[in-house]
Formats: sequence, structure tokens, C-alpha cells
Amino acid sequence: MRSILAAAVQRLRGRRQTATRLEGLTCIPVTVESVVNLEGPGEFSATLLERIANARERILISALYLQDDTAGREVLAAIYAASAVRPELQIAIFVDWHRAQRGLVGKAASPGNAALYVEMARRLGPGVPIYGVPVQSREWMGVMHLKGFVIDDALLYSGASINDVYLQRFDRYRLDRYHLIENRALADSIAGLMTRILQTNTAVRRLDVEPQAKTGSLRGAIVGLRRVLARSRYAITAGSVGNGEVGITPLLGFGHRDNQLNAVILQLIKRTERRLVVFTPYFNLPGPIRRALEGRLRRRCRVTIIVGDKTANDFYISPEDPFKTIGALPYLYESNLRRFCKIHQGDIDEGLLDVQLWSHEHHSFHLKGLLSDDDYALLTGSNLNPRAWRLDLENGLLIHDPQGGLHGQHQAELGRILARTRRLDHHTALDDTGTYPVPVQRILKRLARTRADRLLNQVL
Repeated sequence: MRSILAAAVQRLRGRRQTATRLEGLTCIPVTVESVVNLEGPGEFSATLLERIANARERILISALYLQDDTAGREVLAAIYAASAVRPELQIAIFVDWHRAQRGLVGKAASPGNAALYVEMARRLGPGVPIYGVPVQSREWMGVMHLKGFVIDDALLYSGASINDVYLQRFDRYRLDRYHLIENRALADSIAGLMTRILQTNTAVRRLDVEPQAKTGSLRGAIVGLRRVLARSRYAITAGSVGNGEVGITPLLGFGHRDNQLNAVILQLIKRTERRLVVFTPYFNLPGPIRRALEGRLRRRCRVTIIVGDKTANDFYISPEDPFKTIGALPYLYESNLRRFCKIHQGDIDEGLLDVQLWSHEHHSFHLKGLLSDDDYALLTGSNLNPRAWRLDLENGLLIHDPQGGLHGQHQAELGRILARTRRLDHHTALDDTGTYPVPVQRILKRLARTRADRLLNQVL
């Protein structure tokens, strides 16, 4: 019995040791001039296409999806063109296995984006391998949410995937955060996980060839992949930050145990003394984050939460349009926010809690990340919700900026975002559930009656 208890204690100690303090994290020194905050989806799209066209060594992309639409076809065609000019290019694209093989939520059934990959490979040749990464045997249990575009020595990092709205085609955009970082060591680190961990795993299969494996036949391999991911980290060589430099640490997050990204997020919140800025697209905070924020408010730290208005949610359906069940989600998130603001109305009145709602015409909001005081920033694809916290495969970049070299860029980005927001002075400024469309009221009442709303919040 003692040996069993001793082993359990040792495992817990090992778990604590994995949650390294921020100051002790290994980082990659990067010159301030090498970090550029791109101003919007248009500049991000133009930069991506320009970098692809001029690639000399490699194009490695990780995104939730590359969609069969105008922007998706344009990016894929550009990569095929680059491959034709330079056949020696190292090329690989990684997307979620499940998402690639279904249609859009709320739309008619379809073979998904994989049909595009097969069609283009058949027509243009096998020069652009596209891999499906199955984080779980079912999509609702977890998806591949890693982000990063490695082109030669540069890393384009954004929470955006590849489709018309993310790349601002036609008359709509979905706002995210966009950073271009020129650094060989950082690019190698992000690329290494794609090629060293994902590309070589038996659970990860090509989506641009036929026949494609059935998910059922991969169950054993998926279990093995999950075990590998649970103990994986980005490989980096330690360096010290000199004058005119920042330190960047790439972080991997997977599962609710020993999750490096989650641990750093909590440490980042808890170490903030003066001002913390939180970006999240869907207000559905995991319990640990909510409690950490409440701890900061008790210590009179100013907390700013920037979240999308329900009308800026991906799934919002105008009351004039035919209703679909998925359209209840934005209202569920608004209900979460209203309860949170009601509990913390005193903090709002004192100016400690600043909740900013973003909206811009018919465009949507997808920002994620943190700004802590003036010396730390987190870029991430994590939505900071329970699904990201427990189920999805996530990543992020922690930037330590002890000299404040990027302070101006962060403030300029924040200013552009806040230009489209309105401050919530009182929780009653948010719509009450009684004002929601009748179909939404029915769904939310049914969920609350069966307590299914709590379960739903854990997987959304």
C-alpha cells in the first residue's frame, strides 16, 4: 500500500514539475524588428500568398481546415504553383481529419474539403500532400487546432484557418490576430512538430489520395497518437534575451493533465499585477481561468475582456432568416456573459472589470490571447473555453518582452480592436433571455431544465 501511495505522490510531483514558472521557461531570442503585427485579414492574406509564391525551401501549414471555396482554392493553387516552379520544396499541410470530411454545420451533407484535395491532386499532381490529423475518433471529442504557417525562415501565426471569411474575400471578414515572425529557430521548432510528430504517425493519413481510410480502422492508432501528443513539446534550444530582443516560447496544449499551454495561461493571469487583457471569441471560460480572473479582481488588478457581440458570432442567424438550432449558440454565450457581469457588477462599477463587446456590421470576431502588464503576451489559437482546455490539440507563442520593445505594436493592435467595441457599463445592457427569438428561448429553457446547458458548455 505504501509503495502505491509513494508512486502516486511521485507522479503528482512530476506533474507539478512540468508546470515550469514563466521565468524558467526556455525561450528563443528574437529581435524586436523581426516581429510584425499585421493589421488585418487583408494584409494577412496578401502576406501569405506573397510568401508562398517566393518560397525557396519549405511550405508547412497547420490549420483547422483549408476550405473548398474561393480563398481555399486560391491558396492551394498558389502552393501547387510554387511546387511546380521548385519541385524540391518541402511541402505539407495538416488539417483536422474529421472537419475535412464533412460539410459545414447547418448546411447540407457533403464529402467535405477532402474532395477538393483529391480533385486538385488528380489534376495537378501529387506535389502538395495534405494530412488529416485525428485527435479523437469523433470530432465532438476533440479536433486538431494547431495553428502556424511556416514558409522558409518565417512563421505566420494566427488563429485563422483558410477560407473566404478568414482571408476577407468578397464582402465579409472574420477578425483574428496576425503576426509575422522572421526567425529560423522558431520556424524550425514549429515545423519540427508537424514533420517529426504528426507526419510520421500512423494515425495521420493523406486526404489528397483515394481511397481514404475509415476512421473506425484507425481507432488503435488514434489512441497511440493521443499518448504521443500528451507527452510532446516543441523542441527548442535555450537562449538568453539580449538588448533589442524578446524571448518567444512555443507551447503545446493537449488534454487536461500536464497541459503546458493551459499551465502557462494560468500562470500568466496569476502573475499580472496591473492590467490584464483577455481576448476570447466565445464567452465560455473554463473554471480555472474564471477563478484566476476573479483572484486578480480581488487584488484590484484591472481586467479587460474583449469578446464578440452575439451578432459577431460565427453562428449568429438574423431573426429575419430561417432559424436553425445551431443559431442558439450565440445566445447561450451571451447568457454566460450576462451572468458573469451580474456577479461582478461591483467590479465593473469600480472600473476594475472592463468588458468590451466587438461588433462591425455583418463581420465576425475570432480573437484569442492575453496581454499581461507590459512584459508578456500570448498569441494562441485556443478559444479559452472548456473544449480548448480539455479536448482539442492547441498551441501558442508566449512572448516575454522585458524591455517593452513590442509595447507600441501591442497598443496599436489593441487600439484598432477597441475602435469597434462598446463598453458594458451594466449587465442589463445585454439582452435578457426573454427578449430572444422564441425558438432560442425554447432551446435555452429546455437545456436549463435538464441541466444540459452545463454539459453543452463543456464541449463547445
